[in-house]
Amino acid sequence: MVERANVLRVDDRVIFSGTTHTVVAISGATIRLVSAAGQTTVVALAYLLGAEDFELVGAGAAPRIEAHSLLDTLPEPAVAAARTWERHLLEIETGRSPEAADDAVGRPEYDLASTTLNGRQRAKAAELSAAGTPTSFRTVERMRRRYRDQGIWGLIDARQARTAKPTGNVDARVVAAAVAVIAAQTGTSTGTKSRALRQIRQLLDDEHGPGVVAIPSKTTSYRLLEVLSAGKYTFGSAVTRRQTANKPAGAYTATLAARPGEQVQLDATPLDVMAVLDDGVIGRVDLVLAIDIATRTICAGVLRPVGAKAVDAALLLARVMVPEPMRPGWDAALAMSASRIPHQRLVSLDARMAMTAAKPVIVPDTVVIDHGKVFLSEVFIRAADTLGISVQPAHQQTATDKAIVERTFESINTLFCQHVSGYTGRDTTRRGADVAERAVWSLPDLQELFDEWLIAGWQTRPHDGLRHPFNPDQAASPNDAYAALVAAAGYVSVSLSGEDYIELLPADWRAITDAGIQIEYRTYNSPELRRYAATNSGVASRGGRWEVHYDPYDVSRVFVRNHREGGWITAPWTHQGVVGQPFADFTWRASRRIAAQRGVDDTNEMAVAVILAALLRRAENGPGTDRALARHTSARRMTHHLPPEVTGLILTTDTNPDTGPDPGPAEPVLPARPTRAAIEAPAPRDDASRTEPADDLADAVVDGSGAVVVPFGLFDPFSDDLEASR
Repeated sequence: MVERANVLRVDDRVIFSGTTHTVVAISGATIRLVSAAGQTTVVALAYLLGAEDFELVGAGAAPRIEAHSLLDTLPEPAVAAARTWERHLLEIETGRSPEAADDAVGRPEYDLASTTLNGRQRAKAAELSAAGTPTSFRTVERMRRRYRDQGIWGLIDARQARTAKPTGNVDARVVAAAVAVIAAQTGTSTGTKSRALRQIRQLLDDEHGPGVVAIPSKTTSYRLLEVLSAGKYTFGSAVTRRQTANKPAGAYTATLAARPGEQVQLDATPLDVMAVLDDGVIGRVDLVLAIDIATRTICAGVLRPVGAKAVDAALLLARVMVPEPMRPGWDAALAMSASRIPHQRLVSLDARMAMTAAKPVIVPDTVVIDHGKVFLSEVFIRAADTLGISVQPAHQQTATDKAIVERTFESINTLFCQHVSGYTGRDTTRRGADVAERAVWSLPDLQELFDEWLIAGWQTRPHDGLRHPFNPDQAASPNDAYAALVAAAGYVSVSLSGEDYIELLPADWRAITDAGIQIEYRTYNSPELRRYAATNSGVASRGGRWEVHYDPYDVSRVFVRNHREGGWITAPWTHQGVVGQPFADFTWRASRRIAAQRGVDDTNEMAVAVILAALLRRAENGPGTDRALARHTSARRMTHHLPPEVTGLILTTDTNPDTGPDPGPAEPVLPARPTRAAIEAPAPRDDASRTEPADDLADAVVDGSGAVVVPFGLFDPFSDDLEASR
């Protein structure tokens, strides 16, 4: 019976846990060991063999699996020569050639019974030398030893198996300097290889002395830079280079959530659409977005002028937590008579309300944010803490920590932005020549269009990342995924109320006078508020003033806490009839600056209201096709009169006279460009309800038609300095 090597028997000695043990018993897969000190250990066989220091004392080397796959990387002649040596060595070991038949008799000089191992090796050396390959006894012995230790791989010519050095024979000091210079290019503007070579030369001279280290030829140096900068875009796009450098070192892992609200990712990015801002200047807007990981539901999306603030993130949380129908004034905002977009809507108002009610309201447990000032502000952290939401900051410069919201921005650009007039493309190389002329939507209009697309397009559209466990071969929509996960979780989070929404708005403390409440020279009043004029709120720490909450992006009304009877008092702006639509706090400040530039008293509420109305109407009308406004031309002089009532803008679709209207894609599509059409305009406001301008409006004149003419100044919306806007 042939003795088998590397077996474990009773009385064998092994090294385990740094100590020599003797095997005293074997019972199934359990081994009993006794150390030299007499300590008994019972260990599982798999655990014993898997120990890092396990060794069977006195046993030979364990068999090794040959790396046959590595032979495929070598030239065919080198592998053929190794196979030839293998046949010769097997004949020495076994006495028969591996190619001989089973009943064949081996040659006498290799007979195991009549020859020694050294004799067979000398015979093989003589045979190979006689065949034209001079071979010594030492060579045969060395090849036999290598075959025993390494298998077929030990017979390969080492020169053929040598791996190529990517940097060749270039001095290691030059390579180190080149690596340092390439790493330093990440945050700089893209340069040429000649600039990099100059920096390498300078770095070598500073570290080792002038001329001490020789730089290879120009061709070799360029080849070295190509090798070391592969995949880093050192001499390519600066944006791609920074994005590549920001990739995390670890492997990418999918972000998973088992229930709605388990993780919600928040982020802000400029939207690829040019909009007409409230000051009449064209510019891009920021989209502050919250998306639920489990259902891919876009919980809320807020459009704001570029440069989102901390209050934007806090308002985003409020919109996430409170359903649209429960927000104060939402039903009135949807009324056609109050709509600022008298166009053919994506969906009817009844369908809009139904879809909004069906949209999931997800209360987040954890929100993932980046390190932007918007989300790391005290306002946002306090709002999240008030709502019991855990805030989890992502790693700095690591977009993969919130990859889903980053990818959602790209989907919004594809499914929504590219169908909106004023689409800019993701970069300047994809931007059209007439973007400014096509930008006609104001910021509130764009927000309304986005909200409609959100409930009519995104929430009902199948998402490739969502699969129902009972139907995995078909993509599910966010609404379907929410229904399935709610059934699996067994509970639904209760959203906040409309009063909670008001609680999350910024607050201030003001006194109630006979005229009402004044904020930033705006007066708010209502019959209910009038009852508390000149009264004390009872809050001694605030001097008897009343708590006032307001939305900084819709200051057409405020909400006053009723400290006496509880609840809230809604107080509209007393001059809202002049403007006729919501407006933001920054638009009011811009109107005051324009008034001051024209010599008008900027504390005159009526005068500023007239200027504000002109600004909002310009934003509503758009720049038109005869004049393009760009972001950098914000100081361009505007028309010096209040525009008359304009015909509304409608959505149109491209029509082919032969084939009829283009059906377009499945999701709701916004047109490439709105056009003016003679449609029925919204019902005009009652003239009796409109407040006439004050008599002391300094520069206002009246033309022959009776229209009020107000001279406008130059306004820079990106500067808070009055002198810089002159």
